[in-house]
Parts: sequence; C-alpha cells; structure tokens
Amino acid sequence: MEIITIIFLTIISLIFIKLIFFSPPHKLPPGPPRFPVIGNIIWLKKNSFSDFQGVLRDLASRHGPIITLHVGSKPSIWVTDRSLAHEALVQNGAVFSDRPLALPTTRVITSNQHDIHSSVYGSLWRTLRRNLTAEILQPARVKAHGPSRKWALEILVDLFETEQREKGFVSEALDHLRHAMFCLLALMCFGEKLRREEIKEIEEAQYQMLISYTKFSVLNIFPTVTKFLLRRKWKEYLELRKSQESVLLKFVNARGRETSGDVLCYVDTLLSLEIPTEEDEGKKRKLSDSEIVSLCSEFLNAATDPTATAMQWILAIMVKYPEIQRKVYEEMKSVLEEGEEIREEDLGKLSYLKAVILESLRRHPPGHYLSYHKVTNDTVLGGFLVPRQGTINFMVGEMGRDPKIWEDPLTFKPERFLENGEAHGFDMTGTREIKMMPFGAGRRMCPGYGLSLLHLEYYVANLVWKFEWKCVEGEEVDLSEKQQFITMVMKTPFKANMYPRRK
Repeated sequence: MEIITIIFLTIISLIFIKLIFFSPPHKLPPGPPRFPVIGNIIWLKKNSFSDFQGVLRDLASRHGPIITLHVGSKPSIWVTDRSLAHEALVQNGAVFSDRPLALPTTRVITSNQHDIHSSVYGSLWRTLRRNLTAEILQPARVKAHGPSRKWALEILVDLFETEQREKGFVSEALDHLRHAMFCLLALMCFGEKLRREEIKEIEEAQYQMLISYTKFSVLNIFPTVTKFLLRRKWKEYLELRKSQESVLLKFVNARGRETSGDVLCYVDTLLSLEIPTEEDEGKKRKLSDSEIVSLCSEFLNAATDPTATAMQWILAIMVKYPEIQRKVYEEMKSVLEEGEEIREEDLGKLSYLKAVILESLRRHPPGHYLSYHKVTNDTVLGGFLVPRQGTINFMVGEMGRDPKIWEDPLTFKPERFLENGEAHGFDMTGTREIKMMPFGAGRRMCPGYGLSLLHLEYYVANLVWKFEWKCVEGEEVDLSEKQQFITMVMKTPFKANMYPRRK
C-alpha cells in the first residue's frame, strides 16, 4: 500500500512540476472541446462540413477572433480579425509565410511542392515567384498581351451571343467566362493561339486532375497504409497525373522547338530557368518536365477560375441592380469616344467601374479563405501561441464584411470606394492596414492580383459597353453562395438576357 501511495504522490509531483516549470507561457487560442487523436472532427460533423464558413463564424462569435480547431492531432488556427491578419502577414511576414508539408496527393500534382503556391518559404519560392513577376507580370509584358485579351474577348462575346440566340437567354455564363479566360491564359503560357480542340484537350486534362484530387483525398489518410491497401487507387491517380503531363508537355516541347516568339510566354521563362538544388542551394539546376507541368498547371488554374468566378458575380450584380449597370454605362459614355469596344488605355478614366469591381470583391470574394500558412518557429499572435507544428489561416470573407470597418457591410454600395467614401484610396496590398484582402496580403499575396484586376475591368467594361444585361422574365438573381473546389460560386447560377446596345 505504501508503494502505491509513493507512486501516486510521485506522479502528482511530476505533473505539478511540469505545470509550474515547463508549461509554455502562452496557450493555444480557444476552441471547441476535442478528443484525443481525432480532434474536433466529431463536433464539426454535427455542424456540417459543407457550411464550414458558418461553423467558423459561429465559433468566432463564441470564442473570439482567433480560434483553434484540431482535425487530428495538429492544431489549425483560424483568424477573423483584420488587425491580427495585418500583424501576422504584413508586420511579421517572414515568420508567417511558410507552407505546411503537402499531403501525399498534393505532392504528386506539385512535383513535391515545386510550384509558387505550395513551395516552402525560402530560396526556391523566391526564385519561382521572381521569375513570374519579373518576366511575365511586369507592366511592359502585360501590355504586350493586349491583342491576346482582345482575341479572348471576341471568343467570349461569340459564346454569349450563340447561347442567347439558341436558348433565348444566357444560363452558362461561368462556363463561357472560364473558357475565354483559359484561352487567354493558355496563350500567355504556351505562346500561341491554340485551336479549339487543343484548348479542350488541355481543359479536360486540368479538370480531370482537379476532380481526381478531390476524389482520391482518402489516399491522404495514413498514406503508408493506403499505399499498400489502396494500390489500385494510387495507380489510377498516378496515371491521371501522367496523362496530364503528356498533354501539357506536348505544348511545352512545341514551344521549346520554336526559335523565337512575338511575345515572351511563361514556358519560355521556365525552359531557361535554373533553381537551387535541394542538396546545395549554391548550385543550380534546370526544371524537370514534371516541375514545368506543375508550374504551367498552376498558372492556368490560378488565373482562370477565380477571375471567371469574380466576373460572374459582377455580371449578376449588374443584372440584379440595373441602376448600377446604368451608372457604369453612363460613365463610359461620358468619358469615352464612340467606338466598338473599350480600350485598355480607357480603363483609367472609369472610376465608378473600378468601385463596382472592388465592392464585388469585398462582398463576394472568389475565395473566402487563404491557403494554409505555417510559421517558421513558435510565435505569439493576439496573446496566443501559434505553434510551428500547426497551421494558420485567415477568413477573407469575414474581414470584408466586418461591421467595425464597413458601414452596413451586407449592402452592395460601390460609392464606398469613390471620393469621400469610407474606402477611398483603398490599398489592395494591405501594407498600411487590411480592410479586405481578396488576393491575400504580405509576402504570400497573389502575385497576379494586378493582372486579375486588369482582366476584370477590361472584360466587364466591354460586356456592359456592348450589351445591356437584364433579368429573364419571371426570375430573380439569387446572390447566395456555395463552395466549389477552391472558389465561392453562386449557389444558383444566374440567367440573363443580353441586348446589343449598338450595331
């Protein structure tokens, strides 16, 4: 009995000593109760994974602007407060700019995290990002692709007019917008106007890989086990990746055989790029075929779907609120000469159009969360511990609707961004402060945000200049949202009638 008492007192003493001398000075942010090993997954299931944003919003209302979830053993921290986001992403960007180790299926499609989006914070990421921003996204190169944007506009207008003529209304706006954007980005990527069947081949390869990434997510659960028990699924997934590589490399290699091109394309830069080796960062090597495919795929996906989704939201808003569409059109009439289309050099005169686009990005950002960040070492945010072995994310959608910074935040009001408005002079980069961040903020901010804004302005301006968009008789535009892959799309895709404004 004495031995049991001694053992018991020893255990109690050790626990007491640990609590006093070894407990970290800061605790994890608050969150719902969790179970060992599986974390909060049971609790989350009760609240439906399909409404994850609603779950996070409810948790934030009860626990505060920074909360912790445990899906498994590692903590996942979520931030809803814009000031905390600014502190982390801008003021302490070097600490908060890392990425977590990718899941097994992600490592396949990113060539072991050798793309800009997923690469860890370091020399590889800097090399890849610098190549994109300095070679393709610098203003002179973007301007050189003006004819490419005009060509894609012609494709888009033809798709809309054909559907209007055949059905009597437009109901597949998002598909048309995606296709036109994909045609443009494929040209910027591979350096030539591809035939319709070639574009379809690349689109299908990209789509199948995206679908399979979701379909085969089970492979990420205990991967050492699933690689043995689910061998056929792994084989199928890897075969899909090989098929994607085969399709894209056909166009990469065709560009590699070209002696010159009128305008530098993304593939040109990748074929000549050298990256630091894993063994010795002082040494350089060429990109592998698989890495080139991953970077091309990233370029096509990142600049297509979010932009097309944002454009659909803007068009839907124009239909739902015809007075906003009228103001956009009247502004163009007042500052531009009569012509068949809006030129890119005209866009700087259209302040109300810019305000409409910014308000749409505030109210309906294509992505409501950022990609997961990881800190380079244990750090403190908002008085709570952010551990190196966890992840941290930021609720973009909630920040743009914060009543502390936005007056009547659920109301669509472009005037916010005009002179004397609450967001006049708004800084998209969030350097001074974050009011909203549809493209992220800090070092990991989307490098193509300027190109995306140009595309939104150019295509929306021309679609409103050429056509008047109206509700289909007997139907209303529903602005409710749903998650689809990485973007937040319209729950009920809108229908519209389009009427030419001039012959």
